[in-house]
Amino acid sequence: MKSKKNWHEEHADNLSFGSRLADSVATGMGSWRFIIIQSVFVLIWMGLNIVAYCYHWDPYPFILLNLLFSTQAAYAAPIIMMAQNRQNERDRMHAEADYQTNIEAKLEIEALTVKLNKLETEKLDKIIEMLHNMKSDNQTNN
Repeated sequence: MKSKKNWHEEHADNLSFGSRLADSVATGMGSWRFIIIQSVFVLIWMGLNIVAYCYHWDPYPFILLNLLFSTQAAYAAPIIMMAQNRQNERDRMHAEADYQTNIEAKLEIEALTVKLNKLETEKLDKIIEMLHNMKSDNQTNN
């Protein structure tokens, strides 16, 4: 028997390749691992350009390094914004799923309340009937 997919699985199934890639890039760039690797890269870049004896491919003030960072930022910002937009979409889907679940739960609770009220009324009617019968029996015995 196939189980019904939850909203997480449905959302993941509907993502395009570009959406998955943007989410992966945003996740990677928002990690300590990325920051540490980039910091090591920058330190090596700067160190090699400062101590290189014969060939400084990017002498101080490291204009090529700044150009690389600018290019990285120019591409990273829209990719991260795409991932944030998808997160907002996921949040909306989650809120809608929660809302539907709450509506279904409310309807079930209302139905159970009606049943319980009916049972309570039936029990009270039986008790009243039993009291009337007991009163009638007591009056006939006297």
